[in-house]
Amino acid sequence: MVGTEAADAFCLRPGEPDALLAGHPWRRFAVLGDSIAEGVADTVPGYSALPFADRVAAELARVHPIAYLNLGRRGLRAHEVRAGQLAAALGFAPDLALVACGANDALRPGYEARADAVDTEIAGLIKALQDCGALVMTVSIFVRPAYPSLPTWLRPTGTERMATLGARTTALAAKLGTVHIDLTRHPIADSMDSTSADGLHGNARAQSVAAAEAVRALGRTLRPEPVPMPVPASAPELPHDPKDPRCP
Repeated sequence: MVGTEAADAFCLRPGEPDALLAGHPWRRFAVLGDSIAEGVADTVPGYSALPFADRVAAELARVHPIAYLNLGRRGLRAHEVRAGQLAAALGFAPDLALVACGANDALRPGYEARADAVDTEIAGLIKALQDCGALVMTVSIFVRPAYPSLPTWLRPTGTERMATLGARTTALAAKLGTVHIDLTRHPIADSMDSTSADGLHGNARAQSVAAAEAVRALGRTLRPEPVPMPVPASAPELPHDPKDPRCP
């Protein structure tokens, strides 16, 4: 593992969020979903303890104060997120929202037969938020080469199911016009040292990388042309990941 976030080429560089998010218009940020939205993760020395969505909110707030509501709760399936969180999110009247769910559906037996129904639930969340004026972000999470905490009988298909969920979420995002963060084949996805001890959730390094990709995606939404990144005089410029996802 890279020693610290400051030395990690995939994480935010000093001054990068300010440059990318300068003048952003968002004032109310809502997050809906499962444990990815909640931010379940092991801490890692040298990396921010803020989980993915909270880190995005913090970077937005550094530029301009925002109201932030995170409704994420671990263990929920997509239909439970829609039934239990959408009304509260709409009542919050966000102008920016993140939807992160589907993994608990994908890891259940029979997902292949229910995949269309899961897509329908996620699409319902996205459309309802968009209809109320929110710019919606979606995420296809890291797909690991193995999920050792899964039951033995499920392990051979765990990676395949998560890859399927990622591909379907990416396609749904393109269809509905969300700001999408596709992490499925990110370079750190194959590195199990970015996984928490439970073998499922990304640890603090994964959370920091996901937040960096989200901030970069928002930056591309604000400014389609590349923004020059400030480089501290005391530190060499870190290489930029050539596989940064592009918004649909």
